[in-house]
Amino acid sequence: MTASLLGVGLYVDAANIQINGGFGMQYDILRRFACRGQAEPMRLNAYMIFDAERAARERQYANGTSNFFASVREYGFKVNVKNYRWYRDDEGNAYAKANADLDMAVDALLQSRNLGRVVLATGDGDFVQVVRALQNQGCRVEVLAFDNVSQALRREADVFVSGYTVPDLLPPRGGEAGVAWGQPGSRVRGICYHYNPDGFGFMRFLTTISDQLWITDTRDPQSPYASAFFRDSDLPGGVRPGDLPSHNRIFEFDVVASTVKEGGLQASGIRQVSAQGTRLENGDEGGA
Repeated sequence: MTASLLGVGLYVDAANIQINGGFGMQYDILRRFACRGQAEPMRLNAYMIFDAERAARERQYANGTSNFFASVREYGFKVNVKNYRWYRDDEGNAYAKANADLDMAVDALLQSRNLGRVVLATGDGDFVQVVRALQNQGCRVEVLAFDNVSQALRREADVFVSGYTVPDLLPPRGGEAGVAWGQPGSRVRGICYHYNPDGFGFMRFLTTISDQLWITDTRDPQSPYASAFFRDSDLPGGVRPGDLPSHNRIFEFDVVASTVKEGGLQASGIRQVSAQGTRLENGDEGGA
């Protein structure tokens, strides 16, 4: 396959994404990211959970959910809906269960024959074996998620991308109105890739959706990344210089003109939005 004919399959574990930092994720941007490099969307599947009993009681929930599903379909996704099932425990307490993981895993495996790239939008560690099976079918597998991401899943994927760092996938709060992501005056998210013990460092952030994610050196003219200078005094409370640099800590910050280098960029108003993998238990974290 040529790059322009690369077949892509995108599979979204919507419940996992929504409860783990991705509420409000833009499905049109997700599609654009998965199909970057002029790749062809062969399969776009979203696995949603629906509470029929609640819908019968609450019109607002029923209408809101129906409109959300319709919006996702407009972006070309097949929406697979799994209904909650209600059970009672030994003490008579009612609880609901719904799990679309098996449906998503089976679909991805059965449909992988025509795919060159598979993107799994989930942080659930149950998909580790699915990743391996897809790779054995010859697919490159990417995982995109926000919080509570299984470290085993991150390691197994060919590429892991924090959804926080994809431009406009989850719009940041703040920044000047009308200013595009990455431009001075905008608010973006990225990582600290370099820290100097003298009291300063650099943030790296993705400026555009690109098929060249591997070109992380911002000095390369083909790199889709940019860097922004910061001082220790710009770091938020709770983040120690000894924690940096880190690929697991995601920061949100304003991009402003540098006060140090003419034509450069500086990060201000920094806050930490995610800290994946900073505390490991038995070699793994998250992914429930």
